[in-house]
Amino acid sequence: MSQLQQSDSNSSGVYSDNSRVHSGAAFSGPMFVVLMVMMVTLVMVIVLGNALVIFAFKVDKSLRRQCNYYFLNLAISDFLVGAFCIPVYIPYTLTGKWSLGRGVCKLWLVMDYLLCSASVFNIVLISYDRFLSVTRAVSYRARQSMTHPAIIKMVTVWVLAFVLYSPAIIFWELVAGRSHVPKDECFAEFYHSWYFLLSASMLEFFSPFISVAFFNLSIYLNIRRRRLQSVEAQLHLQHSQPHAEGVSAASGLGAKLARRASIHSQSSSPSLGKADPSASRAALPSRLSRDKKIAKSLAIIVCVFAICWAPYTLLMIIRAACRGRCIQHHCFRRAFAKILCPKRHTTPPSPVLRVT
Repeated sequence: MSQLQQSDSNSSGVYSDNSRVHSGAAFSGPMFVVLMVMMVTLVMVIVLGNALVIFAFKVDKSLRRQCNYYFLNLAISDFLVGAFCIPVYIPYTLTGKWSLGRGVCKLWLVMDYLLCSASVFNIVLISYDRFLSVTRAVSYRARQSMTHPAIIKMVTVWVLAFVLYSPAIIFWELVAGRSHVPKDECFAEFYHSWYFLLSASMLEFFSPFISVAFFNLSIYLNIRRRRLQSVEAQLHLQHSQPHAEGVSAASGLGAKLARRASIHSQSSSPSLGKADPSASRAALPSRLSRDKKIAKSLAIIVCVFAICWAPYTLLMIIRAACRGRCIQHHCFRRAFAKILCPKRHTTPPSPVLRVT
């Protein structure tokens, strides 16, 4: 975009030079090719990976349990991100210019915010399901064949994700009376409204992050309590065995009768013989091992969720509060260029120029 176009936009009073997002941000040369290859590869990985999850759920009926429906919901949202949102964004971010019209822009924004929010809420739902599987194992296993509650929760996730951003994307321009988005760019009208972004971030990032962290901490405390109880039970059993041997030696006849009765009961009812306390004690380590794996997976989810979403959420709020003067978009592009092309001694200055 030329300097004259930039000055015309500034003089019109619709948007300031600091508020522009993608103006003059086109890539060229080797960086264009590198970014194109990276983005296309990312799209293929996302689409194929989530398509396999959806296909496996459709083909294998044994996967159609309540807990796996939430993974299906997450796979659908991520599949649509890779199949629609990222491919539409590729030419925009490489050329620095939106050329698909305002209608497609609105549709892309609605889908982008909807699918990303749905992915976040699905992660919370999966974490809550893992939390119930550890803390309320008996009732959880009894409800695995009930798919109706799972479908209701899945629909609720999509409704909440739509209500969070989509009405603002669609109606913000009508309420404000005019659009503050340049014709060659595409971003939400509330892009510089820090109070709206802060309120939405409370529901999209901070509340989900706190919820997932709470579920993970609760599972860890539950496993720790059960491990201590298991250790105490083993110590109690070891201390009670010598006493039991002394009593059996003193009353040999009673012990023989008890053993005969035990053998007779086990031979007449093998299922009862299998359900003795030693079997339950043997199954306890396996359950603890399974729950430890669940806790580790949730801990990974918490860390990845914080690493991926915290910088974006915080920088968006800060940028909106200072209207782009403290955090500018071309600064990130310049840093990204240095990472991709470290051999280049210098990078050209940003084409976004101030007109005095």
